[in-house]
Amino acid sequence: MIRINIALLGLGTVGQGVYELWLRHRERLREKVGVDLEIKKILVRDISKRRNIGVPDEKITVNFEEICQDRDISIVCELMGGIEPAKTYIRRLLEAGKQVVTANKAVLAEYGGEIFELATKRGAYLGFEASVGGGIPVIKILREALIGNRVESILGIINGTTNYILTRMLENNLSFERALEEAKQRGYAEADPTLDLTGLDSAHKISILASLAFGVFIPSHRIYVEGINEIDLMDLKFAKQFGYIVKLLAEARESRKGFEIRVYPALLPENHILTSIRLNYNAIYIKGDFVGDVLLYGLGAGKEPTASAVMSDIVSAVEYLRFNKFPLIKYPLREDKDLRLVSVKDSVFRYYFRFSVVDRPGVLSKISGVLGNHGISISSVVQIGRQIRKGAVPIVMLTHETREEQVVKALEEIDQLDIVKAKTKRLRIFE
Repeated sequence: MIRINIALLGLGTVGQGVYELWLRHRERLREKVGVDLEIKKILVRDISKRRNIGVPDEKITVNFEEICQDRDISIVCELMGGIEPAKTYIRRLLEAGKQVVTANKAVLAEYGGEIFELATKRGAYLGFEASVGGGIPVIKILREALIGNRVESILGIINGTTNYILTRMLENNLSFERALEEAKQRGYAEADPTLDLTGLDSAHKISILASLAFGVFIPSHRIYVEGINEIDLMDLKFAKQFGYIVKLLAEARESRKGFEIRVYPALLPENHILTSIRLNYNAIYIKGDFVGDVLLYGLGAGKEPTASAVMSDIVSAVEYLRFNKFPLIKYPLREDKDLRLVSVKDSVFRYYFRFSVVDRPGVLSKISGVLGNHGISISSVVQIGRQIRKGAVPIVMLTHETREEQVVKALEEIDQLDIVKAKTKRLRIFE
């Protein structure tokens, strides 16, 4: 039987998951794939570090060149994370004729254009199923299953950390800080959760999905991003009163004006299909012109789901090596320098506002007057006539559809009023 040697770069959470999956299912994979997969080498930073998994010493190395220059190693899985040295290693491996599998969303979202081009030029397989959605096979579906469709839009909850926090806050009456600490304790949030909370992790992922869907490389730094850092339990409760649930959304669509790609927290109607996505689960909602609506759901991160995605790419790389079988959609082929991204200020939404104001007559009319002067029409109002925080009371409003640019100008003016005690909270409504 043919043996194909594999190397892993990194033996962290994902690397250990891949190794454990290989150990457990090696015989099963041999029967199903028809080859013997052997993990020959594993690159680590610190050879003396204690790990929860037993790996023979001869498989461990700290020397990248030992893997890159080994002609017997055909497939290399980059599981290190971060930009460097991962980006350099991926390029070196492709140039050396290796087939590369990566879970690195940050590298692909920022440097995918050049990496895709290099892989195509070298005739190499580049697998990145594990970069988005954990074990959800969204990359394969976009590359193959939906090839006969023009993808019209993608809408997703693609960060398990933030979804867990928002779920626990609302359902268990927890503060943002308490829910975040709980997420860390359960291993759903990193020690430094900045990428998750600021929305940058979701931006990396929607960059990859949008690039595949629309055939144009869309770097993540061009995407509008807003995280959940300023979400308050009070806002989740008020949204619930109005019949909405707050979720961190990643959205991509192609319109006549250009590409609308953004990450932001939004109020979703309680009956929307994505409001049922709780805790650390992900869901990706794809609309194609022929297939219609497709919903993908599952664990979006974690050792086991991500390892499952990595192994899927390893098997695809084996197919390429043995039968020259490429994915039907190889890589985004264009990198438009004049990428037409629709600015969020030109977008139209309904809005949720929460004003923190002094408790005296005439406050509501002043705020309504400013909004009216900027062409913003109010659809619903809730005014709580008692002290809540630091001598201020909340007024909550929902608006009719309004351009973002008008909203920004109106809120800047309102926040300068002497009746306003804190910066206005604003959330978009997705319907």
